[in-house]
Amino acid sequence: MSTVDATGAMPTREAWLAEAARKALGGGRRLVGVERVTGGTTKGVFRLTMDDGMIAIAFVWEDAENYWPDSSHAHDPADPFSGEASPTFFEASHRRLRAIGVPVMEIYLVDRTRAGYAADLAIVEDLPGEHLEQVILRSREDAAPLLARLAETLEVMRAVRSPAFGKVAVVDAGGTPPGSCEGAVLTRALRDLGEAAGRDQRIAGARGLLEERLLSLRERVRPRAEYGVVHGELGMDHVRINRNGVPVIIDIEGLMYFDVEWEHVFLRIRTYDEDYRRLAVDGLDEDRLALYMLAQRLSLTAGPLRLLDGPFPDRAFMLGIVEHNLNQALEIVGAVPRN
Repeated sequence: MSTVDATGAMPTREAWLAEAARKALGGGRRLVGVERVTGGTTKGVFRLTMDDGMIAIAFVWEDAENYWPDSSHAHDPADPFSGEASPTFFEASHRRLRAIGVPVMEIYLVDRTRAGYAADLAIVEDLPGEHLEQVILRSREDAAPLLARLAETLEVMRAVRSPAFGKVAVVDAGGTPPGSCEGAVLTRALRDLGEAAGRDQRIAGARGLLEERLLSLRERVRPRAEYGVVHGELGMDHVRINRNGVPVIIDIEGLMYFDVEWEHVFLRIRTYDEDYRRLAVDGLDEDRLALYMLAQRLSLTAGPLRLLDGPFPDRAFMLGIVEHNLNQALEIVGAVPRN
């Protein structure tokens, strides 16, 4: 923990956070501690401790906190997978979830002025409970009612009907990205396949089979005219328990109007079967599920490899993700290499 001393001497970022926290939290409170919260790839997350014991969370969007390499599509608002991260996307997602009755963290302050420090900032409520992933690993009995409550939340999100797909921030502002969900997924999957093939010989050797399978699966998907609300990357580490014991979805900047099958494929990948059964729903499109499963396996191969081109610190963790999903993708087309 980095602590503000009695003389008020602080690094520039701490001085900036101290002033912002004073404005956001009021009551004459003074910042006494700043602690980095690990895990983010697009923004810095810091726990702010005030002199009266109040704790809040700061989200800091600055170039140094974004580990993703820049690309030609990274800032395209029409691309639902562009990876754009900013307070604009955070606030729009927060508004949409709150409007449909989904529990969200309280926002105390958003500052885009960059006055005194070259970053955007949001100060939000601290959610002191565990991640749902931690609860599951500790006690499935304790996790069961939380998973049931999360299933209710996902049903509320699924029930939303939007005639346009894309990031909530874009669509709610009047944007209408061209094409379809399945078309956007195919475009991204082919791009991920190309990037992964350029970095790993196993994918390169199966590139033709993987591309053929993607195109074949896309041909089976029938058009759809309405979309629900999805988080986009909903693992149990993106669900935190609030003071009232309610699961709250976090890291919401990527919230989209999209096929709910995309959400459920990610949930299947990121949860144990026993836990996913509590979140599963009937009526999902099997053709979309098949396309999206292969696409996400390729994304979870190419994405971590892309991160590892830069200074991302937990390299062993990312390599583990690559190996698992690479082999799952190869298995789908029967191309798992022999030992």
